[in-house]
Amino acid sequence: MKAFVQKRQRQPSVESRWKAPLLAVADPGDSLFPRLRQWASPTHAMPQDLLPGVRSVITFFIPFDERIPRSNRGGQFSSKTWAKAYVATNTLIAELGQFLAENLQRAGYRAVALPPTHNYNRLTLTSDWSHKHVAYIAGLGDFGFHHLFITEKGCCGRLGSILTTLSLEPTRRPGTPFCLYKRDGSCLKCVDHCSFGALKPTGYDPFRCSEVCDENDRYHHDLGSTAVCGKCACVVPCSFTNPAKM
Repeated sequence: MKAFVQKRQRQPSVESRWKAPLLAVADPGDSLFPRLRQWASPTHAMPQDLLPGVRSVITFFIPFDERIPRSNRGGQFSSKTWAKAYVATNTLIAELGQFLAENLQRAGYRAVALPPTHNYNRLTLTSDWSHKHVAYIAGLGDFGFHHLFITEKGCCGRLGSILTTLSLEPTRRPGTPFCLYKRDGSCLKCVDHCSFGALKPTGYDPFRCSEVCDENDRYHHDLGSTAVCGKCACVVPCSFTNPAKM
């Protein structure tokens, strides 16, 4: 995975830069998978629905180079650097997922790579495959107050998932919160960075957040699909690391 990402960012046409990816594995029989129909969507797929005989659910996180989040601090709209990274990383995840799936298939295992985004219901804002929730089950990290996913390399990056019939050892879930607010109430920097009313000390409004992301999509219409904001994630304690370990 690391070599694939490094090779991709050496291409002259690719402006975005990434750090080495993180990976975790979930057992498809984990008792938390059925709970996704409460947490994420009543119609959330189970691993067995997508790949009969599945033995492992692989999740991975590709962290952005720190210059990308730093470019997105402040302002009404997401920076062009952040918007470009969103588009480029979605493409990277799709290609990496396909690459891994094909290698597993050549080794004699069945595998399915899930799309990185645009697999949700725009009316309910629910998804039939939530990479964030699946990554939590796999032990890749934990949720922050901003409802983004925090890994050991922070929350500024993108997630992907692969299902395979290869049996792999599941990763242990962390036993303590990564989010400083959830740990001891000491941080709400993400709220400070959201000036749009989507994230408040009283909670998160996903519909207002979606409206803001759509505004960014229209603003960056020349770049492709850029329904993303990211202000709450950028240059906060959980941007680049697990702040609970600092």
